[in-house]
Amino acid sequence: MKTSKLKVKSKTENLSVIRDFVSSHAAEANIEQDIVENIILAVDEACTNIIKHAYHSVPDGEIIIKLKLSGKKFVVTITDYGNSFSPDKIPEPDLQKYYRQKKVGGLGMYLMKTLMDNVEYRSVPGKYNEVLLSKNIKADKSNVR
Repeated sequence: MKTSKLKVKSKTENLSVIRDFVSSHAAEANIEQDIVENIILAVDEACTNIIKHAYHSVPDGEIIIKLKLSGKKFVVTITDYGNSFSPDKIPEPDLQKYYRQKKVGGLGMYLMKTLMDNVEYRSVPGKYNEVLLSKNIKADKSNVR
C-alpha cells in the first residue's frame, strides 16, 4: 500500500469522511475488522481533538491524514496548523472518578494510547502539529484474495 492522503477542513461533518477513508484503506490492507475499528476510533478522537482544541471549532482549518502500511505496521499521520498543546500535561484519567462524576469528553489521549500500539505528538509551535498513530497488524486470513 502506497501512502494515501486526505485533506479536509476542520468541520465535524468531515469526521465521517475521515472514518470512511481510514476504513477503506485498512480494508485494502486486509486488516482484521476489530483492529480496523480501533484504528478508526483513535483517528476519530485525534481529529475531534484537532477540531475542538487546535482550531477551536473554526471550520476553515486544514487537517491532513496520511495512511501507510509499513511492514507490519499501519501508520496514520495527522497534521494540522492550529494551536499546539503539551500531551505531557494531560494526566492519566481516574476512570472510576470519571464515571462516578458522569463526565463527558476528556478521554481522547487515553483512548488513542489504549487503542494504538504507538502514539506520538510532534509540534513546531506556530507552524504545524503532527499526531502519529501506529498499529501492529496481521492480515485477516478470511479477507485475503
